[in-house]
Amino acid sequence: MAEAEPARKRLKSSLPVCGSHRSSAGSSSRARQNLSPAVEEAVCGVCSLLWNGAYRLQALASAFEREDIALPRVAAFFHKEAVKQQANIEDMLNYLAERGGQYCGKDIQRPNCEAICALLPALELLELQLKEEAVVLVDLSQLARKHEDPHTASVVKSHFLTPRVDRIKLLGDLLTSARQVGCTMDEKGGFGEYILNELQEEFTE
Repeated sequence: MAEAEPARKRLKSSLPVCGSHRSSAGSSSRARQNLSPAVEEAVCGVCSLLWNGAYRLQALASAFEREDIALPRVAAFFHKEAVKQQANIEDMLNYLAERGGQYCGKDIQRPNCEAICALLPALELLELQLKEEAVVLVDLSQLARKHEDPHTASVVKSHFLTPRVDRIKLLGDLLTSARQVGCTMDEKGGFGEYILNELQEEFTE
């Protein structure tokens, strides 16, 4: 009896797997520019991950618009973060199309952050999201280099990774300010949330 074929090994990576991805490899209708199927699938998966993050940011913005919370400038901050995220996704999709790849349009997951009704946990969630995205983008850049695609590696680093590093630093500063003025993890809120909503530069712009 023939031995079973060993399972294909996958490199340890945080890159999201797009199991239903339809590669454009071999398509005569697209001019592929040395884009490997592995990199194309990875970019597709990363786009879906970023879309999940954009919907989460919109959900957080809506939470701070509620009458019982009413932090309009905080809500506007999360709306702006969502817009930045969406623009970032569009840039990545455009780059994928320019290289002859395609996005499979995977279903976006529910944000699952309905329980967050306070500023401190919302900022912590955004910081965690940005850090996770940064790790994924590092892996994407490394995958591109592994497949001899230095252009994609460079674009990922300069246009997608570096801006997130800057935003992570901003979130660290905001979290420090939130803790210093006494923001808490519960939904009751307090004077600290009011101070930040009225005076914190990033919220009042």
